[in-house]
Amino acid sequence: MKLHRASTLAVAIPTYRRGGLLIKTIKQILSLKQRPDQILVLDQTERHTKETESKLEAMQTEGDIVWQRLSTPSIPQAMNIALIESDCDIVLFLDDDIEITSELVKEHIEGHKNSNAVVVVGKIKQPWHHQDVGGAKYKQNFGFTSDVSKYINSAMAGNMSVNRTKAIEIGGFDENFVRVAYRFEDEFAQRVANEGCQIYYHPAASICHLKFSEGGTRTFGNHLTTIKPDHSVGAYYFFLRAPGVRHRGWNVIKRLINANLTRHHFKKPWWIPVTIISELSGIVWAVRLYLKGPRYINEKRSLC
Repeated sequence: MKLHRASTLAVAIPTYRRGGLLIKTIKQILSLKQRPDQILVLDQTERHTKETESKLEAMQTEGDIVWQRLSTPSIPQAMNIALIESDCDIVLFLDDDIEITSELVKEHIEGHKNSNAVVVVGKIKQPWHHQDVGGAKYKQNFGFTSDVSKYINSAMAGNMSVNRTKAIEIGGFDENFVRVAYRFEDEFAQRVANEGCQIYYHPAASICHLKFSEGGTRTFGNHLTTIKPDHSVGAYYFFLRAPGVRHRGWNVIKRLINANLTRHHFKKPWWIPVTIISELSGIVWAVRLYLKGPRYINEKRSLC
């Protein structure tokens, strides 16, 4: 359903263990010609430096941001809280380590006005993207660097806006995607599609993802060299839970095998037992989460 009136937009920034980069991201948003109606900072950081703390407090006092401290690091939970706390029509989710390369607020509002989409995803250039991929036909590994607007069937939360009311009615984001929360956007996208709703890719709303090496999901270490299941649990939970997944058992087995068939493991085979333990632990954790049932905002119901 198109938004026919002047739409309000809130920017929501889930953040974890980022200081200076978070401040820079907020300042970029405040410097846009069209500012958002609200900036929600969902801060999961245990303790900032005195300088960062002081700047965030000053921004809150000035009314530039709504700074909410959260005790548990969880990307889906932070995003659900933003959906609940905001009173705007559209909620735009951004990473905390980005460079804004467009009039982001204006373009996301335009994306919703010009499409029938519940979700609008903008262009996201990663550090390794030296040039755009052009208008290649969408596949599952769509890189979000195309210059061509199109309806797609996936999403990426680092530059993604949603119709707030409809996102809540769908159930928001599944908080069972824990730790790195790998593939939580894909599961959300599949529920959007199951409701007959659409996702629109709007490249004019563009950012560069800096992919900073510290903080955020990088806090949970390198998936190639950790025995913990923080990276793997989301992938296995996706295979068990997401509505559009076929051959669930085969996908689980394939992931377990492929996790050890990397260049890193060929060069350093002594890491293979570590990875096997990590992946098996992830499977066990994912099964437990699956048996408990999804953790949505509320009971999902049809709306489109």
